[in-house]
Amino acid sequence: MFTLDRKGLHVGRVWNPEVQGPSVVTVRGGIVFDITSFEAPTVRDVLEMPNPADYIRTVAGAELCTVEKLAAANSVNKNDLHLLAPCDLQAVKACGVTFASSMVERVIEEQAAGDADKANAIRARIGNAIGANLRNVKAGSPEAQKVKQALQNEGLWSQYLEVGIGPDAEVFSKAQTLSAVGSGAEVGIHPISNWNNPEPEVVLAVASTGEIKGATLGNDVNLRDVEGRSALLLSKAKDNNASCAIGPFIRLFDDTFSLDDIRQAEVDLLVEGDDDYVMRGHSSMKEISRDPADLVSQVIGRHHQYPDGFMLFLGTLFAPTEDRDHPGQGFTHKIGDKVTISSAKLGALTNIVRFSTDCPEWTFGVSHLMRNLSARNLI
Repeated sequence: MFTLDRKGLHVGRVWNPEVQGPSVVTVRGGIVFDITSFEAPTVRDVLEMPNPADYIRTVAGAELCTVEKLAAANSVNKNDLHLLAPCDLQAVKACGVTFASSMVERVIEEQAAGDADKANAIRARIGNAIGANLRNVKAGSPEAQKVKQALQNEGLWSQYLEVGIGPDAEVFSKAQTLSAVGSGAEVGIHPISNWNNPEPEVVLAVASTGEIKGATLGNDVNLRDVEGRSALLLSKAKDNNASCAIGPFIRLFDDTFSLDDIRQAEVDLLVEGDDDYVMRGHSSMKEISRDPADLVSQVIGRHHQYPDGFMLFLGTLFAPTEDRDHPGQGFTHKIGDKVTISSAKLGALTNIVRFSTDCPEWTFGVSHLMRNLSARNLI
């Protein structure tokens, strides 16, 4: 279940069984309206408008259902109306190691090479010290260079610290276009992984011009042991079937919501296991080491264009060090975990953890979308 700030203007997507394809939707007074049109057949088209908020505020729509009914819908059955990820043609990008605490954990993962016992020992040795030293260091600054030299002198330098406090952010492709799942869907863990966790993040919706048009929530599912063995396994660790969840809706920037709200956002995490295990986590955007606008500028510019815009995960402060089963083993998912990521102005994104091989296969790609929209006389 999710709630949306009724002061906000929201745009998203649902699977519409009547057309066996996606519909662009908005929410008004707790009711979901289909606003798909020839003018804007995709969310991408809405975000490319000079003022998406004005369009969403005034566009006509057909009533579909209540928000409560949509939140409770079956996301697996294509004969049921259900939420999809609120993006469509946009590339799905992500920035990593943007918070001091998560940066420490990446260093530990790398040095432990996926061994949870070894990671615990390294964490005890350097974790708190590095976190304290880096918390207020601005990435790319002269102070950051001094920290870099000190860490090198201690033999603790790492590629993760390079992107954490160096001049260049880590930017990677999280998921293929149209492959992200929405709230209520199953989210996938690759079966080769034995040490993994959710990553609760704010996700920006960015137009082809580089202008940030709104934001939503995301789960950048992370395979700690796979990436920890080698940073060259990043794609294998990050991009798998159903491993990217985004939603529930994109909240558009308007006079009630702006980038400053993102800079102050508090993101909560709740994991509820079938074994009665409960874990709570938190990520505060106030502690990010790079401004969201700076991260966007590192993604798009003369060096790289995105004609359909992109979604950008901003990273997380959350570091899953709490033991789940055995002392020193930290946290890892179990199949059936219910993961809820929430923030007051963005709603809540909820997913159930499965193996990627057990999640519904991704079969609706760009070619399928184009054919579907054409058959509906929308393009």
